Amino acid sequence: MSDQDEITQPPLRLRDVAARGALYGLVAVPLLGALSFFVADHHDRMTFLAVIGAFAASLAAVGILFGLFFWWACGGDIRRCRDWRTVKGQTEAVTVAAPVLVRLGVLALVLFPGAVGLYHLVDSAGYDSRLYGS
Repeated sequence: MSDQDEITQPPLRLRDVAARGALYGLVAVPLLGALSFFVADHHDRMTFLAVIGAFAASLAAVGILFGLFFWWACGGDIRRCRDWRTVKGQTEAVTVAAPVLVRLGVLALVLFPGAVGLYHLVDSAGYDSRLYGS
C-alpha cells in the first residue's frame, strides 16, 4: 500500500477551504459578541474588541499569505489534517499546513470586520444600555 492510497480523497480545493474558513468566521462573530459581555467596563470592552480586531487583521494577512504560498509550493499535494499520519519527512508537513493556514486566514478575515463593527456598536451605545457596559 503506497502513501497515496492512504490520503483521503477527493483532494482539497482552495475554494472549499476558503468557504469553510468563511463559515467558521461567520460563527465566530456572534461568539465574540457574546464574549464581549463578560468584559464589564466600557473602556475595557472597547479595548478588548480593538485588540481582537487587530489580532484578526494580522492573522488574516499572515495566514492567507503563507497559506497560499505553501499551497503553491506543494504543487497540488494538499492533505487534510487527518492525513497527518501520511507525512513522512520534514518537508511534507507543509502539505497539511497549507489548508490550515488558509482556513485560519479566511476565518480571521471575516472576524476582523465583525470585531470592528462590534467596537463601533459598543462605542455608540447609550450610557444606560447593557451594550455600553458599566
